[in-house]
Amino acid sequence: MVSEADLPVLRAILPADMKKFESPVKAADLTVESIGTFLDDVLGGKMKAHLKSEKPVDNSKNDVYTLVGEDFDSIVKDPTKDVLVKFYAPWCGHCKKLAPIWDDLGAFYKDHPELIIAKFDATANEADGVEIRGYPTLMFYAKDNKEGVDYSGERELQNFKDWLAENSSVLKSAGKTGSDEL
Repeated sequence: MVSEADLPVLRAILPADMKKFESPVKAADLTVESIGTFLDDVLGGKMKAHLKSEKPVDNSKNDVYTLVGEDFDSIVKDPTKDVLVKFYAPWCGHCKKLAPIWDDLGAFYKDHPELIIAKFDATANEADGVEIRGYPTLMFYAKDNKEGVDYSGERELQNFKDWLAENSSVLKSAGKTGSDEL
């Protein structure tokens, strides 16, 4: 979506891929040649897709990381970390119900810096290769599998702890079990 603050802007949209691209040339400086180059670069795969993103957040004191489009790859794709992400919409009732459980989960694992519990507002941010079709969507990105695994189990705190104890190599190497008390 283009906001009023973004205008004027030249964008190209490839509906088949659900990707959009933004010209690096300001609208006032566009020429027939720069528009042609922009379209050639888009169609030739030379241009990176434009992804919306809020400003990054200082997560140094957060039990649950707030991810934005701009820092998604640096955190989620970090090969030293297991990352469990809740993709949510602020207006979603199921997301609101899950929020306090997610906060408790983050607090429970706060002393495990290699296991990140994160949230990503998918209405205000985008990440390359991530297509969210419903809210909340829960994905686990293990150290050794950055493609992501869909979490579709029950959504109570103990369910998450048990699932992470079985699936997180970080917790397995630390000897942490899902039955540990808060």
